[in-house]
Formats: sequence, structure tokens, C-alpha cells
Amino acid sequence: MTYRIELKSSALKSLRKFPKDVRKRIGDKIDSLSENPRTPGFEKLSGKHDLYRVRAGNYRIIYTIQDDMLLVLVVEIGHRREIYQRLR
Repeated sequence: MTYRIELKSSALKSLRKFPKDVRKRIGDKIDSLSENPRTPGFEKLSGKHDLYRVRAGNYRIIYTIQDDMLLVLVVEIGHRREIYQRLR
């Protein structure tokens, strides 16, 4: 089963701000979510009903998994020191 990947406009906007090498690393990690959204290293965010995170170096990718539609929706992307403050 292959999941479809969608990025919210806010996540896409954040991604465009990063340097090229960081965008590549994050893009590769997002692409890997299409094969297995519950990849080793993913964690459910505490206090959030349906949000998960995965690491890409010092950056975090926050996403939801909709198994019934085979969809991974990337909600937010950011540096580890800032990303969780944006989710409040």
C-alpha cells in the first residue's frame, strides 16, 4: 500500500524557507512516509489526538495519518526548537 502525501500550504511555505540541503533531507523523509507512515522513529505527539512527528536532523515533520483514505497530511515543518510552540 502506498500512501498519498499532501502538504498544507503552511507546511509548504515553511519548507521553501529552508536551505537547499535541508529541503532535500526533509523531502526525502516525507517521500519515505508514502511507503510507511509509521516509520521507525515516528512518535505520536502527547496531548494531540492525531498528530505524529518524525525527525529529519534538527527539523521535525508533523503529520496526520488517514488510513481509510491512504493519506499522509503534513501539517507543519520546522526546526526542533520552534515547531512545538507553533502547534499550541
